[in-house]
Amino acid sequence: MSIFKWLLQALTPASRLVYLLSLPCILLSMPSFGSGIRGTITDENGKPLAFASIFVKRAGTGTTANEIGYYEVTLDSGRYEIIYQFLGYQTEVRNIEVLHDFVQVNVTLKPQATVLPTVVVQDGNEDPAYTIMRKAIAKAKYHTQQLDSYTARVYIKGAGKLKDYPWLAKRALQKEGIEKNRVYISESVSDVKYTRPNKFEEKVISIRSDGKDNNTSPNQYIFGSFYEPEIQGTISPLSPKAFSYYKFEYLGTFQDRNYEVSKIKVTPRLKGDNVVDGVINLVEDWWSIHSIDIHTSKMGIQVYIKAIYAPIEDKAWLPVSHQFKIEGKAFGFEAEYKYLATVSDYKIKLNPKLYVDNEKMEVIDEKVQKEEARKIVAQSKAAASKKGKQPQQDNAKLLQERLESGKEITRKELKTMMKEYEKQELKQQKEPEVISDNTFKIDSGAYKKDSTYWSSVRPVPLTTEEIKGYQKSDSMAAVARKQEEGDTLKSSKHKGFQPWDILIGDSYKVSRHSNFKIHFPMPGFNTVEGWNLVYKVSFGTILQDTNKTRLTITPAFRYAFSRKVASGNTRLVLRNSKYRLELEGGRYVKQYNADEPILPIVNSLTTLLLEKNLMKLYERRYIDLLYRRKLSQFVSVSGTLSWSKRHELQNTSNYKWVDRKSIEGYTENRPVNAELADTGFPDHEAFIGSVRVTARPWLKYNIRNGHKHEIPNSSPTFTLDYRKGFNSILQSDVDFDQIELGIKHEFNIGVRGHVDVALRAGGFLNNNKMYFMDYKHFLGNLTPFATSDPVGSFRLLDYYNYSTDDRYFAGNVHYHFRRFLVTSFPLARMAGISENVFVNYLATPMSKNYTEVGYSIDGILRFLRLEAIAAFQDGKYLNYGFRIGISTALSVNFSDN
Repeated sequence: MSIFKWLLQALTPASRLVYLLSLPCILLSMPSFGSGIRGTITDENGKPLAFASIFVKRAGTGTTANEIGYYEVTLDSGRYEIIYQFLGYQTEVRNIEVLHDFVQVNVTLKPQATVLPTVVVQDGNEDPAYTIMRKAIAKAKYHTQQLDSYTARVYIKGAGKLKDYPWLAKRALQKEGIEKNRVYISESVSDVKYTRPNKFEEKVISIRSDGKDNNTSPNQYIFGSFYEPEIQGTISPLSPKAFSYYKFEYLGTFQDRNYEVSKIKVTPRLKGDNVVDGVINLVEDWWSIHSIDIHTSKMGIQVYIKAIYAPIEDKAWLPVSHQFKIEGKAFGFEAEYKYLATVSDYKIKLNPKLYVDNEKMEVIDEKVQKEEARKIVAQSKAAASKKGKQPQQDNAKLLQERLESGKEITRKELKTMMKEYEKQELKQQKEPEVISDNTFKIDSGAYKKDSTYWSSVRPVPLTTEEIKGYQKSDSMAAVARKQEEGDTLKSSKHKGFQPWDILIGDSYKVSRHSNFKIHFPMPGFNTVEGWNLVYKVSFGTILQDTNKTRLTITPAFRYAFSRKVASGNTRLVLRNSKYRLELEGGRYVKQYNADEPILPIVNSLTTLLLEKNLMKLYERRYIDLLYRRKLSQFVSVSGTLSWSKRHELQNTSNYKWVDRKSIEGYTENRPVNAELADTGFPDHEAFIGSVRVTARPWLKYNIRNGHKHEIPNSSPTFTLDYRKGFNSILQSDVDFDQIELGIKHEFNIGVRGHVDVALRAGGFLNNNKMYFMDYKHFLGNLTPFATSDPVGSFRLLDYYNYSTDDRYFAGNVHYHFRRFLVTSFPLARMAGISENVFVNYLATPMSKNYTEVGYSIDGILRFLRLEAIAAFQDGKYLNYGFRIGISTALSVNFSDN
């Protein structure tokens, strides 16, 4: 999804004049029945406090004011304690009696009075924020396990606009109905349920949208937890690793009702993506989050988050309101988006094994309170020795007894006990490898609610701009319906097959489960075929709804103009979540390296412009069969059988765009190899089979609506390959056996960066009869472009010079820095720039310890990578080069033909 679409909606802050002009529209949008409270929230100067939080204590519900400070809460008759909050202002508590109508309650909040109490510093001049944060971090795991479950209702409103875009995009955006500075709105109401330790259910009961929300819901932040080490890939200030990522500063303490709240400034040690800056407020003694006001960035997109928490039933602090502001600017596009979320109607169930009255637990920081910590540890050891050694299975009971035994516990004790408790909980889970289990459902009537319904359930009244946005989207929807119904307004967009689709391609819906596609014809050039044209069509259909078994048939036609030869193949793919079956056959050209390291389009450019015909091809008539199946969630196996009749090809064209006098001409279509003097071959037949076992023993999953989704890099990937050339079967002329073991993994090293490693080692147990395409080849590169996997490929290696039929080892190590040279400058990190150092190594009988050492700047303009590489053999300098590639942060699929 484009980052620009991700930012398409926004809302501009309104002034007091807008508030006065908006009041009639707000009054019109109000229901004329019901009871509750309504009013405005302002500061001492009468300025509206946008999105101030209103929490009804007895009802466990709440809302927020809108952008002009207006709020409304529907309540049954009764007496309520209403809590008004706004970050940076004193909390106001009102006792209101509601009868049979709405009560007007206007509230003025005063600036928060923050005091700096006298703090005793025992060791050095450490800021007292570190003691506070150590205690809060020690108790973070306790907060994640404190509740067995909870239910709540969540209202989310998103509004935004595209503020600017390049004139070249104007026509395309207008076709999509996107206008500059037009407000786009979406609203939803959901019932949510959380069940410890990782199950989350969301049922959307109503949705109203103009269709431009583009799946930008901030639910992963709203339903995530800053008590976890990471939230949405961002390191939490309450992570056990937080001190490596952040500096903390104590800003003082303020009083909120009966609670003392410490105000802590959070500053990243290294500014950039996936860290936060701002303020986190922590409730003293509870060491719970009171509120946050932070900022983070993702791929250059700025995200501002404000959240207010409330003590639900005076037992657990949970979030009751969120504000999100998302803005970004790139390539001439500028957009901003705002979300507002309120969480109400909390019903909580405490974990009886962990919950204790907060007053019974005082967390001691042994780094500062050394004497107190020593006494507590001695007392706990003495108590444990009296009771005798506790069996491992009683750790949970021991933890509960320890928490209830007195008012003090050291943070290390708490951390150790929580870790043991989580281990036991994990052992009891049916699927301990599941990190999260989320269910998302939309009620069948969610889209059918009318304006009267929304007026009655909407906790945050709409502003004038939002009302106008809905009116415009409703009118556009009416026009669209008339067009669909065949009214006088006709759509200019064609439907069905058009003659020019043969030249440019298109997709067609054949039936509910089937589609047909004409692929864009791909022209190319190589010295063997001259100009060539590849033309494909494909047909896909779902055979079984139950397991989503899909059949795809793709015939391809290829014509070589210089050879004057037509060829083609057909691929049949049958797949579902458990297995994949592929059958392919025909007459087609193929690179000697079956992994096809050279993209046809890149080869065309290097041949025509640089006079380098790097791609070496042979022709085969063949039938290939592949079967891949998951044996378990951690192990999969695949097997292939291939019969082919192979034919050597020669150059037939010397056409070029640029004639380089320094180059004698195109090289012949025979790879050059250090082990094999002549790589040519006679026509022959080959029958080859292979088996691969892939294991990821520590793989973790997220579950979404009952479907498991793998968590990338949660386990190393181990592979074992065996390949055999069968002799005298189906007239096969090959006889060899090859085995290979590989491992690939990505992992973090401290806070400075992460490492990607790929290692492969193997050899031929038997090489009695082989042809050059049967050798072990490696992913080399002699073009200016790096198009292969950055981890697992070489940058300056000849494609075939060190291919071997003997033993070999290849290793690639790729280190990604958070800060190195260019990234020492904060502006570079904020622009998405990162740096990498990599080493590639190859050992074969003739490679002479071939080694590449490289440095790359990644994320240039957010999508480019520039590399500088030097190559060595036996420690001696060989050559150097530069390569341009796609940023490693992006996933790019290249067409092979």
